[in-house]
Formats: sequence, structure tokens, C-alpha cells
Amino acid sequence: MQMEIAAVSRPEAESANGFYTWNRPPLHPNPLAKLPVGAVRPGGWLAHQLELMVEGTTGRLAELSAFLKPDNGWFGGEGEGWEEQPYWFRGFHTLAVLTQDKRLLAESERWLEAVLSSQDADGYFGARYHKRVVGKDGTGVCDLWPHMVMLDAVREHHEHTGDPRVVPFMSRFFEFCRGLDEDLFIRLAGKTFGAWKVNVQRARAGDMLPHIYWLYNRTGEKWLLELASRFYRHIGPPNDEWLDHHVVNFTQRFAYPGIYFAQTRDTGHLRQSEYWYAQHMGTWGQQPRGIFGADENIRPGCTDPRQAIETCAMAEFAKSFYILGRLTGDPSYADRCEDVMLNHFPASQTPDLKGLHYLTASNQPQLDRSTNHKYQNEEGRGGKSNMVTYSPHRYRCCQHNVAMGWPWYAQNLWQATADAGLCAWLYGASEVRARAGSAGSEARIACATDYPFKGGAAFTVRAAGAEPFPLYLRVPGWCNGFSLRLNGEPLAVDGKPGTYVRIRRVWSRNDRLEVDMPMSVSLTRWPRTGSVTLDRGPLSYSVKIGERWQRCGGTDAWPEWEVLPTSPWNYGLASNGHAPADSFEVLEKERVPKQPWTVDTAPVEIRGRGRKVPGWTLEAETVQELRPSPVASVEPEEELTFIPLGCARLRMACLPVASDSPDARAWA
Repeated sequence: MQMEIAAVSRPEAESANGFYTWNRPPLHPNPLAKLPVGAVRPGGWLAHQLELMVEGTTGRLAELSAFLKPDNGWFGGEGEGWEEQPYWFRGFHTLAVLTQDKRLLAESERWLEAVLSSQDADGYFGARYHKRVVGKDGTGVCDLWPHMVMLDAVREHHEHTGDPRVVPFMSRFFEFCRGLDEDLFIRLAGKTFGAWKVNVQRARAGDMLPHIYWLYNRTGEKWLLELASRFYRHIGPPNDEWLDHHVVNFTQRFAYPGIYFAQTRDTGHLRQSEYWYAQHMGTWGQQPRGIFGADENIRPGCTDPRQAIETCAMAEFAKSFYILGRLTGDPSYADRCEDVMLNHFPASQTPDLKGLHYLTASNQPQLDRSTNHKYQNEEGRGGKSNMVTYSPHRYRCCQHNVAMGWPWYAQNLWQATADAGLCAWLYGASEVRARAGSAGSEARIACATDYPFKGGAAFTVRAAGAEPFPLYLRVPGWCNGFSLRLNGEPLAVDGKPGTYVRIRRVWSRNDRLEVDMPMSVSLTRWPRTGSVTLDRGPLSYSVKIGERWQRCGGTDAWPEWEVLPTSPWNYGLASNGHAPADSFEVLEKERVPKQPWTVDTAPVEIRGRGRKVPGWTLEAETVQELRPSPVASVEPEEELTFIPLGCARLRMACLPVASDSPDARAWA
């Protein structure tokens, strides 16, 4: 056949190939499907993150976490087996498969055997404690939240190995859920109950929907859809005019109507998800690249970019975007995923991935050990907590849930398409091996790229059959001027931002497809204060601040760190924002290092002009809130250096416009 090339809004979903699992009727057909873990092998800097994880906090967490001791409930002990263990294990399992590390693989197998062998005759599995949690008032409730998390790992194990035990295991468990009386099934436990954990499942009951749909697509049992509706009906109502005040709850809950759309086919459910997302981000998301200010909870008046987001929320946001992206094919979910994971997630951890902190903000010029910060976690807990120093020992939920971050990002670089093709959904150095074309022959495609620091990517088809198949390339929402060359020859296609370019052809061995995504400098102006953020391509940028790392606890093998500034940070941008390309100089390093996410190894620097704002200081060890721009400064203009936000542990990304003009306001 002749090659066909077109720009499309979504991959085709009308027909589904039999090589991967697709929604069966009456579920809405999904245009994209997750490939089995191991089908995508990351390269470059992303592969190095996984290597660091093996000997970092995730790979060695059993040595550090009290929750992973042998007497935990997942191994039949009397202790709890709540969210901490499955949070860690679902990422650990993916990491083990992707790295093929023998120690991790053996530990992963040990956990899986414990989980699969824990099932009772009635279908319940996991820790005994959660089967009927008894409150102080004598009433009981079954806590299903731990199972919602652990089933991620169980499903992935089946996709990777085809283990025949998994489908009947899940069927028996959902029969158990089906048979639960209403007084045990995700009910609200009041104050007299005396245990808050059982109410987490009320906010997060929608996390069970993807598991039920996964099983339904394999068995076709109609009662599973009735059970899915039961879980959906038991999701707690919105907190008030805001869907949910809690940071992690929101990153999961906003997606539930959109996920349920798979069953109802009511586009109003998709719009509902987008409504909650836009409402929340419009108020609390006045900072770059998809995070929002909720240091545990959103709080009235706390909308400044000094307000931070929890590391757990980054991982859960990305998970929601993966699910909605596959269901809808909408490329904006990939954009949102890159925003969070490439701009904020790297800074949530130490460069060696042996420590993390609970809270990351866009304006955060000091990470000290004090407990005076303007964060709810510290103000609301009697000044006893520290949430911004890096530690491998603390931050209970994030200490475990961080494991999902990079491994899940890596396996979602590529997606299968319903029309027997493949989609480069996120950009990163990688190789994918997957079935494609009408005959399902193995296709191998390697991607060489320094993304997100550079906008070029080269795809090489390593193996191909005689059958044509489509290859979809996402055009990022930030990208203007997307262009392609096939074996050196330019291809004519109008790849507008927020679309896909689809190339359908019989691929020859060593076909080389080169993509160019020009990255230009631009400014985002935040409407609440008029502050500005410097952007280039998929990354936002921070003032480069010198870092002094100082040990503040821990052990010699696993230290805790505070990070203090060694250079000024209180600058305003000396730009009116009208011609940013002419106001900044971009300096790219020739090579992207294995670990690019540090202040010293940042692959890109941008030079611009700024003025100090002397009145902008710290209060309670936290940066003062922004004042409306322009702010007055008579300080001389200086050359400022900016680095990618993900490279900056100390970060100032939302800057006032500083001016000596008469209409500038004094900082007060």
C-alpha cells in the first residue's frame, strides 16, 4: 500500500485488534491501550532514574520502612496492611520488571505469592485486619482501599506473565465485594467510630472502577458492571463547592466521572471531570505546569505559588492522566502528565533518589529543618513536623507511593492503538516491542531523543513484517511547527498542537523517522498577581539558585538533608512580556548527562534580565506571597540565569515584573 499520512484529533477506536485488551460492549471503545509492562524499555536519563531507584529509597525500602516488616498484614501477620505496602509494591514490581534486577524480581515474586495465597474461601484477600475494622462504637466496616491499590500490581503481574490464577482470584474477590451488606460496604464511619482510615475509601471508591472494567473485559460477566455502579454510587459527595479539599483525594477524584463514562457513555461525565479540574486549577493552580497549592488541603487565601503539593499527589495525578488518556485518546492528558512529571517530580527527591520530601512548591527558595513554615502540615500539627527537608525515613505515604513515579511514566511512553498500531504518547528515549498490523507481527521501534531538553526525536524501525500498521506521534500542546522527515525526505503534514500525526505504511527494516518540535521561549502571565513564568517547550524555568546541602539527621548510609541558598533569589523579571524571544538567550549543552535533574548538570540554561526586589524576603522560613505586578525596584538590572524547574530543588518560578516606572507599586 502507499503511505498515508494525516493529522487526527484522536486515534481510531472503531475496531479493536485482538492483541491487547480493549473495552468490550457495552463499554465505550478505548482508542489506546496499555502495553504489558516490559514491552517498553526506557533509555537515556529515564533509564538512569530506574537504575538509581534500585539502590535508592524504593529498591531498599524494606530496610527503612516499619510498614514493610515481615509481620505486616499482607504476609498474614496481625498488623495492618493498609495503603503503605501496596503503594510501594505496585511501583516496585514495575521497577523490577523494567530493570530485570534479580534481587528486586525475587522480592517481587515473594510479595505476589503472599498476596495471591492470602485469599479466603469467601474471596477476601489481604490483611485480616481490614476485612472488618471494628470501631470504638462496636460497629464494623470492610476497608477496601488497600485492595484498590494492590490490584494495580496484581493486574500488571497478569499482563506480564499471563498467570492463570489472577482472573479467578479477582473474580472471587469481586464476588466478595458484591455480597457485602450495606452496613459494611464503604459506609461513612462517624466520629463515634474513632478511626479515620476507613473513610479514605469513601473519597477514593472510584479507584476500583478500572479494576472491575479490566476483569469485565476478560470475562464479560454483566454483574461486574452492576458492581462498578455500586462503587461509583458510594463515592462521597463533594466537600462543598470544591470537589475535595485534600490534595491527593482531588488528584484521584476529579477523574472518576470520566472513568465512569466508559460504562455510561454519557459525555456529561467527561465534562464533569473537566469541570472539577478546571475549577480547581483556576483557583489553586496559579503556578506552572499542572500542580496546585494544597499542602495537605486547599485553604482559603492560600493560592500563592509558595503553597506546595504533596509528592503522592504528583504520582496519583499522573496515574489519572494515563487512565483518561487511554480511554479518550485526548492528547491533553499526555501534556498534563509531562507537565507534572518533568517539571516537579524530579525536585521532590534527592539526585541519588535516596531521599524525598513531602511538599514541593514552585516558589521555594529554602528547604530548611525548621518547623515554622507556612504549610498546614506544620501549622496544624503544633509545629512538630518538617515537610520540606529530604529524608528516606519519614513522609509515610509519599515514602512508599513515590515508587510508582518513574516506572509508570516509563511504561506509558508508548501505547497500543485500536487500529493495530502504536502511539508515541510521551516522548523519551526508549525501545518498544509490541504486536502491530493485521497479523500481529512484532514491531520494534527505538526512539533516540534528549527530550524534554531538546525537541528532536529519531524513531528507527528495528523490525517489521509485511503488513502495514499505523504509527501515531503526539503533537504536544505547546508545539508549533511540528515537522517530520522519513529516511531523509520531508513529509507534508499539518501537525497542529494538540493533535496526532498518523503515518500508515508498510514499514521497512531501519526506516528512520525524524521529528522536530521547535522549542521557543515564552512567558506565562498569572492573572491573579500578574507574575510571570519563563517557559520553553515542555519545561518551565526557575531562577538558578546556588545550593548548600547540609545533613540534618538520618544515618551515614541514609542521611537527611536540608538545602540552603548560597545566592540571591528575590528577583523580579525586567521584561514586559511582549517580545520574550528577543529578551532571552538559550544555552544548550551538547550532551544531556545521565542525571540531568540537578542545578549543576542542567542541560539548558536561559539568560535574561532582572532586578532585585529587596523587600521580598522570608516569613516563618517561607517565601513571602507575591505582590501585584509591576513592583517597584530601583536596583540595577542584572543578568539572570534560569534552569529547568525540575533541576531546581531551590526554586523561584513565579516572578513579579520589576520596574522603576511610575506605575510600579512598592513592595509592602
